[in-house]
Amino acid sequence: MLGPTSRFAVALASFATLASVSPSVGADGEVAILVLRENGSGSASTAQGYVDELMVHVARVNGWSGAKGSYHTKRQTAKGFVESAKPHYGILSLGAFLGLRGPLKLGVVGQAEIEGGGGMQYYIVSKTQSDLAGCKGKTLATNHGGDEKFIAKVVAAGAFHLSDFKVATTTRPVQTLKKVLKDEADCALVDDAQMAELTHLEGGASVKPVWISAQMPPMVVVSFPSAPVDEAATFKAKLAEVCTGEGKKACDAAGIKALRGADGEPYKAVIKAYGG
Repeated sequence: MLGPTSRFAVALASFATLASVSPSVGADGEVAILVLRENGSGSASTAQGYVDELMVHVARVNGWSGAKGSYHTKRQTAKGFVESAKPHYGILSLGAFLGLRGPLKLGVVGQAEIEGGGGMQYYIVSKTQSDLAGCKGKTLATNHGGDEKFIAKVVAAGAFHLSDFKVATTTRPVQTLKKVLKDEADCALVDDAQMAELTHLEGGASVKPVWISAQMPPMVVVSFPSAPVDEAATFKAKLAEVCTGEGKKACDAAGIKALRGADGEPYKAVIKAYGG
């Protein structure tokens, strides 16, 4: 059975593939939607049908008729999709949003709150060290090192830089945890989804947090410059309806707690910290 994190990855991919758009958009009636979820787990291709009910509801709520979407876990491939498909909207993890906000001229139209989705708080954990100072200079496993600026300025808020450690780069969330469990790394930088997963791993109780970040805002629903102003306003206004009424059951099944319209206010602090 898919866990909340995996279900959400599928939900987002399906949102991109199945979501519809106003008939006023182009002769073919399609709009492109980018989903960029960095460092997530789960396969977007294994449970397409799991969120069909949710997608039907999204289409009905918005009065849409068709869309073309694409799910990505890497910024570089996402940029290629943006260049070729000219998406109107996107759902992005926080680090990706901060890194791409300026170059792609992204506007905030909403938030995606997910169950166990990760990226809202970060931890340095260890079996052998008791504080952050003890981890510095030692091996640090992480799958979150792709944007050093995001880690140093937003996650760590100046408490550390990745260069303070001997970084062991991992490619999967659970692999990071296992590096510490198997004593292949002294410490690990993980997010809240990985901390939740730790309780399910053998020996997980022996790994403790030695440093905890501030709470981060959730994933960002964005508009691209290609989205017409009126269309974007309607899209923003309809987000809050997706997970209410008939759509609540579908959202719960997909691991989505809420989709809601928002302006840039919740992200001002992290934008400033990142340097934007």
